[in-house]
Amino acid sequence: MTHSPPPGAPRARIPGPQKPPPTYPQIRAGLWRHCLWGGLALWAWTAVVTYATRSSTLLPTLILLGSFLVPVTFVLWAYERHGRDLGVSVILRCFLTGGTLGVLGASAMEYYLLHPSLWMFVGVGLIEEAVKLGALVFVLRRQPRLRGIRAGLVLGAAVGFGFAALESAGYAFNAAVTARGIDLRALMETEMLRGVLAPFGHGLWTAITGGVLLVRRLPNGRFRFTGAVVGTYLGVALLHALWDSTHGIALWLVARLDSTGLDGRLFAQGYLPNPTGRQQHLFTLVSVGLPAFVSLLGVTWVRPLAWRDPSWRNTP
Repeated sequence: MTHSPPPGAPRARIPGPQKPPPTYPQIRAGLWRHCLWGGLALWAWTAVVTYATRSSTLLPTLILLGSFLVPVTFVLWAYERHGRDLGVSVILRCFLTGGTLGVLGASAMEYYLLHPSLWMFVGVGLIEEAVKLGALVFVLRRQPRLRGIRAGLVLGAAVGFGFAALESAGYAFNAAVTARGIDLRALMETEMLRGVLAPFGHGLWTAITGGVLLVRRLPNGRFRFTGAVVGTYLGVALLHALWDSTHGIALWLVARLDSTGLDGRLFAQGYLPNPTGRQQHLFTLVSVGLPAFVSLLGVTWVRPLAWRDPSWRNTP
């Protein structure tokens, strides 16, 4: 026999089902903006102090801040917008481990396999895109759950931006160290130029190949190098080669459009002549337009690839 509780008596509450805590740490929205503007301010302040003091001990700080600022910002943006469920640890491994393995592998292979020639940049594109893709496979080899276009785009971009950051640091160091001493102006110009171009280079190219690779990954974690994957790799390597060849192509186009004072026969001998003063404006226009065209090709390629995955559209 049961009795109803008297009016006004407290009633016991049975707790409902609790949502499990997220398996990944929460990063506040908009952190990438703070990273961009805060890092830019730190880089500018470091440059001012370095110029004022002429202290060579600040060079590593200046180089690392300038080289990593844009790549880290874009990786943070990709994580916040489209990769929170992938996990911070795997994105960090792709950026640091994948990028380092890519730079080491590319440097070794280019040293032993490439020689100055008309097709050298094609070899550079094939080698660097292959080692970045191999670094992505190595980092993800024991994580079969990471599949699909969105995961491939985010993690491929992380590997590419890690590669770009380390490569830019090397170029900045080479620009700074000259026979006449430290050239801070050349260092800063190199970092600013590569920082502006970074989103349209290695990060974009490896994101494309990563997306095509992971969408064809089997549930057991096995990678399938199908015809689509190989074709995408070759296409991205061609974009890479065009990007690296823009200086030479610009000179060749200028020689074809206005050959005054410029001997076109030097190209057949493997030399890149300097444009004359009359041709300088045309050369500047063409040398800026060609990278912009290659960047447009890459962006046009990656957009439909991203929007093909519904989860990409449903992320914040």
